[in-house]
Amino acid sequence: MPEYQNIFTQVQVQGTPEWGMDNENNMMADRAGAPRYSTLVGWIGNAQLGPIYLGTFGLVSLITGLAWFLIVGLSMLSQVDFSLPEMLRQLFWLALEPPSPEYGLTIPPLFDGGLYILASFFLLISVCSWWVRTYTLAEQHKMGKHVAWAFAGAIWLFLVLGLF
Repeated sequence: MPEYQNIFTQVQVQGTPEWGMDNENNMMADRAGAPRYSTLVGWIGNAQLGPIYLGTFGLVSLITGLAWFLIVGLSMLSQVDFSLPEMLRQLFWLALEPPSPEYGLTIPPLFDGGLYILASFFLLISVCSWWVRTYTLAEQHKMGKHVAWAFAGAIWLFLVLGLF
């Protein structure tokens, strides 16, 4: 049966999985999960999900990023007495406030700016370990490191502007 196809019809190719670059360093052993396909993701681009390689720095980045997200999220939830609808309503007015100037360079109490310091530490570790992951992956695959250096420039701007 012939198929009609033009630029408006959606075609999702699901052939043999693409396993990525694998050279003499046996990088396939570190990848987790079998590749699978998602029709929903296929509407946007390539429908293949996996295999995933995080490595040590990627895992550290995800764990510390999750810690940052939980600290900020639970702090915002505590400001509205743990009411999720109220948090969504006031989301743009809630904040994790930095310590007041009266503490100077000392470590403030946890609920008076200490959570801000702790969350900033976790966010900095997360972003920097993701940069190390980007750089080491480019080095392992013998690729250019221009993306890692562009990301380092963005991290520098992030630190200079004090966005953490």
